[in-house]
Amino acid sequence: PTASSTPTRTPTATPTHPLMIEIMRRQEYPGSEITFERALDPGGNYDRHVVSYQSEGHKIYALLTVPWGEAPESGWPVILFNHGWIEPEIYRTTERYLDYVEAIARSGYIVFRSDYRGHGDSEGVAHNAYISPGYTADVLNALASVKTLEDADPHRIGMWGHSMGGFITLRSMVISDEIKAGVIWGGVVVSYADLLTRWRSEPQNDQTPTPNPTREERRRRAWFGQYGTPQENPGFWSAMSSNSYLQDLSGPIQLHHGTADSTVPHAFSEILAAEMEAAGMESELYLYDGDNHNLVISFWTAMNRSIEFFDQHVKNGE
Repeated sequence: PTASSTPTRTPTATPTHPLMIEIMRRQEYPGSEITFERALDPGGNYDRHVVSYQSEGHKIYALLTVPWGEAPESGWPVILFNHGWIEPEIYRTTERYLDYVEAIARSGYIVFRSDYRGHGDSEGVAHNAYISPGYTADVLNALASVKTLEDADPHRIGMWGHSMGGFITLRSMVISDEIKAGVIWGGVVVSYADLLTRWRSEPQNDQTPTPNPTREERRRRAWFGQYGTPQENPGFWSAMSSNSYLQDLSGPIQLHHGTADSTVPHAFSEILAAEMEAAGMESELYLYDGDNHNLVISFWTAMNRSIEFFDQHVKNGE
């Protein structure tokens, strides 16, 4: 009798995905000139407008604030504002995060808050940022677009993000080298390995609840079936994760997180802070005992720290 041969598995190349950082770096994000759609009631010391710009063929709307008075010779510093998860069908440009925008705008910054594709009147299909590069592309095109404003300083641009917006902020800062500093509140800022295996929170009645957990669990199983688990295919998931590229961050990051956050674990911010320290990158971490996803108890403490951080690293260029 002869022994039957054992078939040899042919190794397959690591599949690519449009969310991979290197692939996103190879794309172009030219943005466009900004179109002023309509004026809104002004704030305390700034004007407010609904504007639009172009992102990958989509007309994307945004909220724009511009300080009163004569702009500095180089232009006003800019904060790109990345909101967290809000059901796209109920999202409105003039609702949510108004106190956040107000605080930054009153401090002498142009604030530009993109609606993301599929939100409000923005064109395109809404997919959350964890499964599609679309929202990050919209923000990077916003970065290019805001530099066309006559009163904006193209060399003094920072980024603020909450929850999912923190995920977008971190990705943007390893893809682009033009963002001077980032501030992230309650951010989804861990690698895909942690995101897919350690996030099991239920949706809350917070301002920015997580997407439907049942739907997310189905998606997780589908991704593991297609690409393998992080243990089975670490190279693929590492290439998808901003955390693998922290040495390329365009600037320092300040992190804020409530210890009673039931939407995004505060361990996520602690993990990123430790990873940044190991990578030799500058970061600050503030934990707020007993506070929730929106830092309602510590709002002004966190906001004042955020503005001071932006003043140091964006407005004053240190």
